[in-house]
Amino acid sequence: MLFRRHRRLGSGERRALARVLAAPTFELVPLKSALEVADQLPPRATVSVTASPAKGIEATVALCEALQARGFRAVPHLSARMVRDRAHLRDLIGWLEGAGVDRAFIVGGDEKEPGDYPDGLSLLREMAEIGHPLAEIGIPCYPQGHAFIPDAPLAQALRDKAAFASYMTTQLCFDPVAIGSWLAARRAEGLTLPVHIGLPGVAEPHKLLAITARIGVADTHRFLTKNARFVARLIRSGGYYRPDGLLDGLAPIVADRAAMVVDMHIYTFNNVEATEAWRRRFIDSLAVAQPA
Repeated sequence: MLFRRHRRLGSGERRALARVLAAPTFELVPLKSALEVADQLPPRATVSVTASPAKGIEATVALCEALQARGFRAVPHLSARMVRDRAHLRDLIGWLEGAGVDRAFIVGGDEKEPGDYPDGLSLLREMAEIGHPLAEIGIPCYPQGHAFIPDAPLAQALRDKAAFASYMTTQLCFDPVAIGSWLAARRAEGLTLPVHIGLPGVAEPHKLLAITARIGVADTHRFLTKNARFVARLIRSGGYYRPDGLLDGLAPIVADRAAMVVDMHIYTFNNVEATEAWRRRFIDSLAVAQPA
């Protein structure tokens, strides 16, 4: 197992982890197999669907429509740089409303040639101006920084976007200390937006490294530098990565009411069957008393 649990948890920490893992958000990529693997999720689960220039934002909304029809609570990633203009935005919102989707996750996105919305804040402002039926809106946050945006503008953008959002989700990060320090700093500044902690699911090490280089919170060099020990352990190890050790480190943060951690956002990498089996086993392990 990568990596094994390294400390005993207190009863409050176990209860806190069980709470946020009981009904987490599961992230899927809109590949051809997405609907098939979604059938391995719990009934009525909340399912977040990513967006990428290669697939197009319509693929994201179409998958969310299909997931909603199957009884899931779909959360499309609306990538600002993939929305052409106000008419396109109205069409997307109308499509979501017709499909019964009442929530969305707003990201800046990776499209090299954006339309009218170069970042998440501009899209959020436009959505507020034209009106929308979405009851819940999430935004990303970056405990280890962003590949292209300096820390000060990044922090200001988060403060500005918070006025339009219901919660924020931490981007992929394997360092609980970094997450805890970043979150404590934001709370000290007065940011009260509830947080969903992004959690990597079960994955083969080489695939996990490839994914983190592609969708992680920093560029490849920065990620490798900040996570050198973690990467070295992945390279040396066989088998599958499982986030048991990461959750041990996150337990005090999740148990701290001041941190306002309300959910886990599980990056499944579409490896749903293994990730869901792990989640159920981990919750069962939390119910077993751990002797002092």
